[in-house]
Amino acid sequence: MKKALIAATLGFVSLLAHADAVDTLKDFIREVKTGRAQFTQTVTSPDGAKKKASSGSFEFARPNHFRFAYSKPFEQLVVADGQKVWIFDADLNQASSRKFSSALGATPAALLAGGSLDKDFDLAPVSVKDAAKDGLAWVQATPKLKEGALKSVRVGFRGKDLAAVEIIDAFDQRSLLQFSQFVAGVKFPDDTFRFTPPAGADVIEQ
Repeated sequence: MKKALIAATLGFVSLLAHADAVDTLKDFIREVKTGRAQFTQTVTSPDGAKKKASSGSFEFARPNHFRFAYSKPFEQLVVADGQKVWIFDADLNQASSRKFSSALGATPAALLAGGSLDKDFDLAPVSVKDAAKDGLAWVQATPKLKEGALKSVRVGFRGKDLAAVEIIDAFDQRSLLQFSQFVAGVKFPDDTFRFTPPAGADVIEQ
């Protein structure tokens, strides 16, 4: 009886902790205006058989400014300047851009660097059973746009720090971004979130 009572109590406390993860995400969006982290990204095929890994750095300044700089296995840059999102492939010397409003929408980048959650996502804590394995507090962010490119997004926190984002796309491909060395309140140089295509680059604007 005592063991059952203790287990029930611990389960209840754990449930409360993970329910607070929604508030942690809301606080993160409201209070953390700038940040920087290192990341590793693992993309897994729907059948789980194929995996691709990459890594780099992530920086953001709210609202709607961010920079993903991939360094491995090849260099690629994704920059949002508030008006456009630029993608630059160094190997191809090719840059493409789209208007911010059409490129982002209900995407993880918009979730982390945007200014509003309620417009694009429904939030709910992840069940204790699903979340307990890695020690993170997870939030399920379900896009309100049901026919978009994403099925679901999960955001994981270690305490108050951003730790991971898990994405399931419309084709059941899974992408896991794991963050380390997260620093909030970074003061960035003015040109951090600007992108100018290098001379001779092939530029595609959509």
